[in-house]
Amino acid sequence: MSTPPPPPSAPAVLGRVVATERRPNTPHEFHFWTALDAPVGIGTIVRVESARPVNGVLPRIYGVVTEAFGYTDLQTPLHDVLGADGEPGASAFAPTDRTEIRLYTAAVLRHLPEEPLQPVPMGTVHLASEADVQVALRMDTYVTGDAPRGIPVGLYRAGGTEAAVQLDADFLLGPEAAHLSISGVSGLATKTSAVEWLLQSIFTHFPASKGGVAAVCFNVKGPDLCFLDQPALALADEDRAMYAALGVPAEPFTNVRYYAPWTARGTQLATLRSNDALQENVHPLTWGLRETLQYAEVLLNKDDIDAKADALIDFIKERVLDQPFSDPAFERAHEVRSFADLEQWFRELLRAMEQRNADQWRTHHVATIRKVRNRLSNISTRCRGLVTNDGSMSDLPFGAFEDRGVYVVDVANLEEDAQDLVFARIVSQLREHLERRQLGVEHVVVFVDELNKYAPADGPETYVRKMLLDIAERGRYLGLVLFGAQQFRSQVHRRVVGNSGTALYGRMDPDELATPGYQTITPAIKARLATLEKGQLMVRHPHFGQPIFVRFPRPAVLGGREGVARFPQAEELTLEAAVTKGLRRLDPSVTLGWVQDALALAGEDEDGILRARNRTLQARPDDVKAYFKAQLRKRVAAERAAPRGPTPLRVPPPDDPYG
Repeated sequence: MSTPPPPPSAPAVLGRVVATERRPNTPHEFHFWTALDAPVGIGTIVRVESARPVNGVLPRIYGVVTEAFGYTDLQTPLHDVLGADGEPGASAFAPTDRTEIRLYTAAVLRHLPEEPLQPVPMGTVHLASEADVQVALRMDTYVTGDAPRGIPVGLYRAGGTEAAVQLDADFLLGPEAAHLSISGVSGLATKTSAVEWLLQSIFTHFPASKGGVAAVCFNVKGPDLCFLDQPALALADEDRAMYAALGVPAEPFTNVRYYAPWTARGTQLATLRSNDALQENVHPLTWGLRETLQYAEVLLNKDDIDAKADALIDFIKERVLDQPFSDPAFERAHEVRSFADLEQWFRELLRAMEQRNADQWRTHHVATIRKVRNRLSNISTRCRGLVTNDGSMSDLPFGAFEDRGVYVVDVANLEEDAQDLVFARIVSQLREHLERRQLGVEHVVVFVDELNKYAPADGPETYVRKMLLDIAERGRYLGLVLFGAQQFRSQVHRRVVGNSGTALYGRMDPDELATPGYQTITPAIKARLATLEKGQLMVRHPHFGQPIFVRFPRPAVLGGREGVARFPQAEELTLEAAVTKGLRRLDPSVTLGWVQDALALAGEDEDGILRARNRTLQARPDDVKAYFKAQLRKRVAAERAAPRGPTPLRVPPPDDPYG
C-alpha cells in the first residue's frame, strides 16, 4: 500500500515520544510527554513523526490517548509535606515552583508504512488534523474514491480539531460484517436517540448502488418510537451545526408506518399513537390461525407439549388447516381456517370418539387430543387483540417494503408471550423474504431494545433466542441486520454481541465496567465512560484500531414524552363507534345511527361487531358494502318469514348510504 501524502499544514509540536526501561514503547502502545497546558486528554488522536527513515520512508504513527499521568520530582508525598512545613497553604508562597510534567500513554491506531511493524520510534507528537483523523481511522479507504460508502456516526472533537467519523457501510450493513450493539444505563446513555440518528444517517448516505434499505423497529416500552414522523419541538443551533457538518438533513423520517394489535376489548389499537391526528399511517396488526400456528412453539410450554402433542399439531398444520378434511367418523367435512373452525373440528372429533367409545384416533390418544385442544384454543384468549378468532389478518407489507421506509411495530402494551410471538414471526418472515429476494429491499435493519430480555446470556433456550443467534451469525449474508440496545452488554448472549461488527457505548454503569468483558479497556477510559454526557458515545468499528469518542446531534424527531403531551391518547370508543370510524375511511357519509341500525338488524353480537370492524379496515370498499347489504337482507327475510308479532318490522333507515 502506498504511503499517503503528508498533511498540507504541519501543526505545532505537541510533545515528544519517550521510552524508558520500565515503560518501553511497543508496536501497539507508546508514551509521550507534553507541556502542562497542552490541549490533550483521554480520547485525543495524535500523530507521531520520526526523522529516522525506514526503507527510505519517514514513518508516521497515529494513536489515541488512553491514559494520562502527572509527575513531579518528589519521591514520596512526605517530601512535599516537609517542604511546606506541614501547612497546606504554605506551598502558595514557595520561592520556586516544583517541577511537574505530563505523561500520556497512547494506543496505536495505524502505522504508515504498515510493514515492517516495529515499535514506535522516537519523534515529535502533533495533534491530529481533520485529514489525520481520516487516515488514522482508515476512513480514507472507503470515504473517498469512485464509490464512497461512509456512514457518519458522529463528530470527533479534541484539541481544536473537528472531524466527521464515518462507518463503513459494508461493515455495518454487510456483507463484510454487520450488526450493531449499543449499551448504556437507562435514560442517560441516549441509546434510542443514537439509533434514531444513525438510521437517518444510513438513509441519507447508504449508496444507492447497494440496493434499497429499510428499518423495522420494535417499540417495546413506552412512547419512545411513536412519533418518528413528527419534527422535534426545538433543535439547538449546535445540533443543527452537527447535522450540517455530517451531511444529514435535520428532518424527521418521511416514510413511517406504524403497526399495533387491538386492545383486548377491540375498540382501538393498543398504542400510545392513538390520537386522531396521527391515525393515517397506523395499521392494525392481527393474525389468524394460519399465521399463529406456524409459531405455536413460541407460545406453548415445552413442559406441557411433548412429542405426542407436537405430532398432533404437525398433523393439523399439514392435513387439516386450509383444506377440506373428511373422516369416516365425522358427520360432515370440515375446512379449518380460523380458531373458531378449529374448535368446531375438535368438538366433532371428540364427539365421534365418545360415540364409538374409542380412546384413540389415528394413533393420537384422547388425552393428547384434549390437551392440544386446550392449549391451542387458549392462544386466541391469551393474545386477544393480536390473534383473531375469525381468521382475519392484517400484516406488514412483506414483499412490498419501500426503500428508506421505517416500519414501527408497537408491542409495548402486549404481554410477554404475545411480544415473543410478534418478534418471532416478523423476523422470520423478513428472513424468508430476503432469502427469496422478494422483500422489496435488499437490506433491513431490525432494531430491538432490551436485547438482554430476548437473547440473555443464561437461562433456558427459547425459540426467539435461537432465531437471534441465527441472525447474528448468518444475517449479514442475507442483508438482515440486527441493531440491539441493552443496559448491560455482559447479560446478552456472547454470540450475539460477539458477532456485532460495530459497538456503541453510552454512559456505563461502574459495576458493569467491572465485569470481565471490559478488561481490555484502560482505567482512564472506564472512568470517562462512567461520566459521559448525553450525546456522547464511544465507538468500536472493525476499521478503527481502538475505541473512539464522538458526539452526535439530538434526533430531529419528536421525543416520546413530548409527543404524548402534544398528541394525547384518544378516548376509547364503543364497538359501534369503532365500526363507524372504520367505515368512514371508505365512505365519509356513513353515520353512527346507520351503523347501529345495520348491526341491530343483522343480529350481531360483540364478536360479530368486531368481525365487521375488521372487514371495514382490511377489505375493499365494495366488499364491505356487500357484507352489510347481505346482513340486512338476511335479517329482513328472516323477520318476514317469521309469524307477525306485536313488534313491527324494522327496515333500513332512509338515509342508508349502501342502498
